[in-house]
Amino acid sequence: MVIRRSWQSRVERHWRRRSILWLRGVRRVGKTVLTQSIPGVEYFDCELPRARRAMEDPEGFLRQFRGRRVVLDEIHRLPNPAELLKIAADHFPTVRVLATGSSTLGASRRFRDTLTGRKTELWLTPMTEADLVDFGGRDLRHRLLHGGLPSFFLSPELPEHDVQEWMDAYWAKDIQELFRLERRGSFQRFVELLMAQSGGLFEATRFAAPCEVSRTTIANYLAVLEATSVVLVLRPFSSRRNNEIVAAPKVYGFDTGFVCAYRGWSSLRSDDLGLLWEHYVLNELTAHLQTTALRYWRDKRGHEVDLVWARPAHAPLAIECKWSVRSFDPASLLVFGRGYPNAELLVTSPDAHPAFTREYDGRRVHFTTLDRLIAKVAG
Repeated sequence: MVIRRSWQSRVERHWRRRSILWLRGVRRVGKTVLTQSIPGVEYFDCELPRARRAMEDPEGFLRQFRGRRVVLDEIHRLPNPAELLKIAADHFPTVRVLATGSSTLGASRRFRDTLTGRKTELWLTPMTEADLVDFGGRDLRHRLLHGGLPSFFLSPELPEHDVQEWMDAYWAKDIQELFRLERRGSFQRFVELLMAQSGGLFEATRFAAPCEVSRTTIANYLAVLEATSVVLVLRPFSSRRNNEIVAAPKVYGFDTGFVCAYRGWSSLRSDDLGLLWEHYVLNELTAHLQTTALRYWRDKRGHEVDLVWARPAHAPLAIECKWSVRSFDPASLLVFGRGYPNAELLVTSPDAHPAFTREYDGRRVHFTTLDRLIAKVAG
């Protein structure tokens, strides 16, 4: 069992704040292994009938675990999971409960109470920089091609067949049980197209015809994918200037391995690495910030900045993701900087070591590695 130390530490920090922790993340991202690796936990798999029977009397079940730690894996399998968690929070505060699921708590029809004020949430993303160390420090290119689901990453073979198996299980166990969508073929075709076009601007009407559904249905599909963290939707950053894109989002697949699989990539060319690095940086920022509030910026002349972090009470942080600093063109960052003169301009690249600064037309641009960027953003 690989111990994912950074995530274990986060679980402990969340438990110090509140007794109920909701751990979410996509299928096979490692929720079960992570929860079982936490010292001193009593683990229950809610997919098993005997586990569900044990929780039919929530008070009786929780009473035996006073002062202890309990993991309720796949808790959405219970008839009324929110009831058990509410009772735990209100009447058994010494019981530390870690409940897992694939979606955000409020997205599932199973949760009639989202437990506002009673729980904290932790989003377990595909593997991060810290996870790479825990998993033996393999080559970053291997992580980009195979993806960040632990079993896919550890496999010596490309996960082409595993991707389809994952998609079948996602439809059967997440979509049908939590959302009960219809038209499996249309939904899976939509996912395939999104993954193949990952990182691009999203227009619902472009997907309606090939998926043989309405534009409204496409919008509903996207909302489900976002709620289950299978895609990340970045809205545009703007101050409503006439020359800025203000509505069209960009959609990213949740994992580089899936993007590679749906694009048919069995090896990585130099031209592929920039796109995958952008996905990897987004995953790292999401893992540390635990938010979907990251933005991108684009104007109507085609200038674009990969990521913008609009920090409360701070100037925006504009981030360009480059596999190599040699490929950096300052034009877009400089246009953004003229519109937002207080913004900090950054480029993150694996070869920006040591960090350095360059000046273009009087504007300073800071070049840094991903770990230094995370320290800055998360700090």
